[in-house]
Amino acid sequence: MELEIIGYICAILVGLSLGLIGGGGSILTVPILVYLLGVEAADTAPAYSLFVVGTASLIGATIKYKEGFVNMKTAVIFGLPAIAAVYFTRRILVPAIPDNIFTIDDFIFTKRIFVMGLFAVLMIVASISMIKGRKDVEQQDDKKFNYPLILIEGAIVGVITGLVGAGGGFIIIPALVMLSGLSMKKAVGTSLAIIAAKSLFGFLGDLSVIEIDWKLLLSFTAFAVSGIFIGNKLSHKIDGSKLKKGFGWFVLIMGTYIFIKEIFLN
Repeated sequence: MELEIIGYICAILVGLSLGLIGGGGSILTVPILVYLLGVEAADTAPAYSLFVVGTASLIGATIKYKEGFVNMKTAVIFGLPAIAAVYFTRRILVPAIPDNIFTIDDFIFTKRIFVMGLFAVLMIVASISMIKGRKDVEQQDDKKFNYPLILIEGAIVGVITGLVGAGGGFIIIPALVMLSGLSMKKAVGTSLAIIAAKSLFGFLGDLSVIEIDWKLLLSFTAFAVSGIFIGNKLSHKIDGSKLKKGFGWFVLIMGTYIFIKEIFLN
């Protein structure tokens, strides 16, 4: 029961991170669901993460849209291949992965190890990006779009999202700045719109495949949504870039712990 209470409190942090720094929600969601709420790691936790992060991102994107920080043209161009890829991954690819992928002597490489190991690697990559930081260069919105690269990257992000339930904001935001010429503020808002669409469509691919505990899922989502409102209010008073490095170190520690636990200690 204590772990469950801690899990729901941590759900607020999911929304808080989305509201403050425009990402990081899905990086937190899967570990919270698996280690604190006992959700099955390989199939169910990524599916739940898609719903939680998708719902919270949708609300965050709506707020950013009203503030003028969502570029719908870019969201559609990037989002369509991402939506198709994540739906295909959740509906067809993930169910096709065997529970025991291969065996070497006494070591069995399971579906859980694959999913959580990949997730841990993504956490580490994301943390390095957060710790190093990047210059928030204001760019012009009339820059020529690199359509082929936007489409390709959208599809890649969609597959990653489908496999591990991560929204991929740490990949999407720099891609939008470099390939679409968006300012950082518009990249964050547009990223939330893309994450919302592909995550929720990806979750639809799970509805007939896995059994959903709606009470747990909706309760967790409600706490996450409350966090995004708090985070959005605080974002007008707190510089999110200053929090990003500290959050990055936390994610690095978590990612390293998950990798070691799932690969070497199971």
